[in-house]
Amino acid sequence: MRYGAEDDDLERSTTNVMAFGLVLMLAFILVFPLYRILEPANREEARATQVASLAHEGENLWGFNCASCHGETGLGGIGPALNSKEFLQAASDEQIELIVAVGVPGSAMGAYSQDFAGPLTSAQIRALSTYLRSLEDEAPSNPNWRAGAPAEATADSGDDTAAADDSE
Repeated sequence: MRYGAEDDDLERSTTNVMAFGLVLMLAFILVFPLYRILEPANREEARATQVASLAHEGENLWGFNCASCHGETGLGGIGPALNSKEFLQAASDEQIELIVAVGVPGSAMGAYSQDFAGPLTSAQIRALSTYLRSLEDEAPSNPNWRAGAPAEATADSGDDTAAADDSE
């Protein structure tokens, strides 16, 4: 067989492959718009699931690492009230993560990042930040969030004896 001679089997095989390629290309053209319509909803659902999972992990970490100073619900204790509208609106996620990671110099808040000899990984610190952010919608207003526990909470614990003394 010389170059350029016609081969019916080769021609038939090439035609079949090209027809298959054309059908495949048409299938992609028809399916792609459907993918473009459905994928954003799938991504948003996956993101919401991831945020909920991180917030749950952060809540567990909060109980073991933060609650002793900032209170079980973040309303303050010996440390500032981080569950306050004012704090959560003023601080970005990156700022919260940085404060947790490196601590606050000159205060009792030490570094919690493993990079600074603390117990938490960067993923765990991100989970804590996500947990705090999940509290934002229902966070109470506390303009004096830096002071720790609100005055009402400390007054409730120690003023019972003072009230009893006044009634005598």
